[in-house]
Amino acid sequence: MKKMFLIPLALALGATGAAADTLKKVADSNRITLAYREASVPFSYLAGPEKPVGMMVEISEAIAAEVGKVTNKPNLEVRWQAVTSANRIPLLTNGTVDLECGSTTNNSARGKDVQFAINHFYTGTRLLVKKDSGIKNWSDLAGKTVATTTGTTNFQVMRKYNADKNLNMNIVAAKDHGESKLLVESGRAVAFGMDDILLYGLKASDRNPADWDVVGEALQVEPYACMLRKDDPQFHALVNRVIGGMMKDGTFEKLYAKWFTSPIPPRNANLGFPMAPELKENLKVQSDKPAT
Repeated sequence: MKKMFLIPLALALGATGAAADTLKKVADSNRITLAYREASVPFSYLAGPEKPVGMMVEISEAIAAEVGKVTNKPNLEVRWQAVTSANRIPLLTNGTVDLECGSTTNNSARGKDVQFAINHFYTGTRLLVKKDSGIKNWSDLAGKTVATTTGTTNFQVMRKYNADKNLNMNIVAAKDHGESKLLVESGRAVAFGMDDILLYGLKASDRNPADWDVVGEALQVEPYACMLRKDDPQFHALVNRVIGGMMKDGTFEKLYAKWFTSPIPPRNANLGFPMAPELKENLKVQSDKPAT
């Protein structure tokens, strides 16, 4: 499998009709394009120069395999396209990518533009700080510069909390999670507010994990889910069938243990992040309920 950064314009335009039909699009072209994130550890990230890895990369591959079966395309080409928080929805809706599985929050606002699959994770906004910063909670950030990533729900949550609590934080939005962390590392910000699991992943991937802490109360609990185009019931059913099947037969729990409570590449760090009660419950009920 290889990364793919450009596709023909005609193909992109072909997916923007009133009703999407991803399975037909894939069958006609004999290829499916899967989105990946470069730094959403351990869901979807680059551990080397080429192929993405992560729990949701493996689930995306399982979905692609099922697509190959139902479209009778045993040699289906799987392409990978890097996306960011800011461009992931536009690249999905315009047909550049066919599926995005990573660390995207399922909420009602995004549900106007895309369709979400079964929720596969639950998280809250917390803070990544240098261990010697003295910052333990949000109240310690009054009047200070705080980083987050543009195009994320965290940015809106933090802005509201800042206004509600009159903290007078200067919230700076970087283009991606790596740049947000760099703002803290370089001293241009004192903390990085983001989904707690992503912060644990960034900490574990650092050359000196012991220099960092994840602190603060979670401002909210939100679900992650895979995104696909709206008005595409056949593909939606297929994606849910694959994810739901994994949740039912124990495959999902094995993947979770592999990526969240075991050593992972590139540094063989263990996130030590046990499954949340909300996710344990959703393995049974398989809800796609969005965040409010």
